[in-house]
Amino acid sequence: MTGWTPLDRLLEVDPRDAGCAHAMKVLAAYAELEATEGRDAASVAHPAVAAHLRACGPCRDDLDGLLSLLREPPTEET
Repeated sequence: MTGWTPLDRLLEVDPRDAGCAHAMKVLAAYAELEATEGRDAASVAHPAVAAHLRACGPCRDDLDGLLSLLREPPTEET
């Protein structure tokens, strides 16, 4: 019954999930903390955002982009 997959995913949402709007408000701070202190530290400091990032691919993609920039900032061209 493949028709149940979206419903199953909806029902499995972590009740601590902050949602996209809140995650986007703190994503830069979350990314900085993860880049400097590690994923566990960011998850402890922002558990609702961590829960959301586990469930939301687009927000996770945004976090991955921020982490990439923090770890390897673009170089200035001369």
